[in-house]
Amino acid sequence: MTRHSPPKTTGTPRRHRLRAAGAAGVLLAAALLTGCGQDSGGSSSTGTATSEAARAVPERTATASMSAKASAAASMTKDMKDRKTLLDSTKVTFDTAVTTAEGAVSGGKVVELDLRGPGKSDDDTDHEQSPSPETTASPSPTGASPSPTGASPSPAPTGPEWVATVAAKDGTEHMVRIDAVSGKVIQSVEEPGQDAAEKSRTAERLTQAKQTVQQAAKAATDKQKGTVTSAELDENDKKVLVWSVDVVDKAWREHTLDVDAATGAVTSEKTDDD
Repeated sequence: MTRHSPPKTTGTPRRHRLRAAGAAGVLLAAALLTGCGQDSGGSSSTGTATSEAARAVPERTATASMSAKASAAASMTKDMKDRKTLLDSTKVTFDTAVTTAEGAVSGGKVVELDLRGPGKSDDDTDHEQSPSPETTASPSPTGASPSPTGASPSPAPTGPEWVATVAAKDGTEHMVRIDAVSGKVIQSVEEPGQDAAEKSRTAERLTQAKQTVQQAAKAATDKQKGTVTSAELDENDKKVLVWSVDVVDKAWREHTLDVDAATGAVTSEKTDDD
């Protein structure tokens, strides 16, 4: 029996397989590199777009905010702008002004307090200068009209100020002016021309008022949030003693609230939309 030896395997087919495998690897690597390059480019583009958007958002927000402010300013009336100007320049609060005014008159109590100065829209803007009660007249050596001597001229207002009427225990009223920026007393004088009946009426009102001006201001702002700019002790149309309190809200509208001077209850409210 004749045996046939198996044919010898040469290395040629293996080398072909290796070469094919190598070529496939090269092609795969090239494909991967190409894909990576494309992804990198895409990420860069996306990052650039995101960066541009990030910059655009604050710009749009700032523009919208400016537009809103401009629109709000355009909708404000002259009175509202005047109130804003006045309150923006005022540093001394209502309560602090009350304390300072009462401290300027021995045993005194505030019966009226009003914020005045540049920007106030009502007639109280113009400060009324009252002559000093110690003023006396002496004839002029030239024969001209008599001129006051010993008078202390009222300092002209240079900024916002609190003007208070402070009553002593006997009802005698004093005018006290306070710088609304520094808090210093500008002037403190007794109101001229007060007779016994007027003093008695003021003293009686102070006795009837169980609520202080600070308590009335708090009752008003509890009802209507805002800044107190004025308060006055007086009788309303029904002859009830009330504190009439002015409050300016965030929209620069003015609200006038009547607070019962005996009970502290808010009895009425009026709003000035101008």
